[in-house]
Amino acid sequence: MPIHTSIPANTTMSDKKPKKTDGKEMSFWDHLDELRGVLFHSAIVIVILMAVAFGFKDFVFGQVIFAPTTSDFPLYNGLCKLGELLGMSGLCVDPFEIKVVNIQLASQFFTHMSVSFWIGFLVGFPYLLYELWRFVRPALFPNEKKHIKLAFGFGGILFFMGVLLGYYLIFPLTLKFLGTYQLTDDLQNQISLSSYISTFTWLILIMGLVFELPMLALVLSKIGVLHKGMLRKYRKYAVLIIFVVSAVITPTGDAFTLCMIALPILMLYEFSIFLVQKKPKEKETKEVESAETTSD
Repeated sequence: MPIHTSIPANTTMSDKKPKKTDGKEMSFWDHLDELRGVLFHSAIVIVILMAVAFGFKDFVFGQVIFAPTTSDFPLYNGLCKLGELLGMSGLCVDPFEIKVVNIQLASQFFTHMSVSFWIGFLVGFPYLLYELWRFVRPALFPNEKKHIKLAFGFGGILFFMGVLLGYYLIFPLTLKFLGTYQLTDDLQNQISLSSYISTFTWLILIMGLVFELPMLALVLSKIGVLHKGMLRKYRKYAVLIIFVVSAVITPTGDAFTLCMIALPILMLYEFSIFLVQKKPKEKETKEVESAETTSD
């Protein structure tokens, strides 16, 4: 006797598993194969960009990495011009030059390799986001695709904004303060190459990741997880958590760098409150229905 199967009338394509282009459902191994392709393509792009950065050693280290070690850096020149406009000569930075020394035999070669890798990663970050978006897109519902696509697109822009802020503001101020601080005039600072590069890399990457906070808050707000009242209610706890996290991730461990990292995060938290919606739509609907029931 034949067995008849029925499909519920309210079943839609979005309720089913992701499909391949040939119409078949993707198995675990299919997903694994897709992930392997994403990782392979991403690795190829990073390696190519790493090789390019490796070949431009003089420019990368002379014009970019070690540029903040002298008073000719754009931030210091900009502060001086601002001081002239405002009549505040104290904003002008006295001429200085911070010496970076190498004390390990193979440190310069491995520093060249590691810096080239991170440059390849930073420059290739938009492509990495694109590959990640292609991988997760089939598993999303239509309403989720809209918000997640916005997160991937605008999130990449925010990441670069954080990187630029870290390079042109946070790191130079940190380097100027710590690199020129002296207990006595007879005690001169000599910054090791490994210390300089680790602080440089971590501060810039941290600022790039920190700038993803508003985009994350916006996405969570669109799907009904966050709203303005929640962020405002827990603001004082957020301030404490921000300073604790900043203390943990601060590469140098000093209070000055901690504040330089914590203050932008606090500003981004306030900006996140501005971005998110007042209340999730679902709660608003329930409140309206409850009010109508009470009036009846």
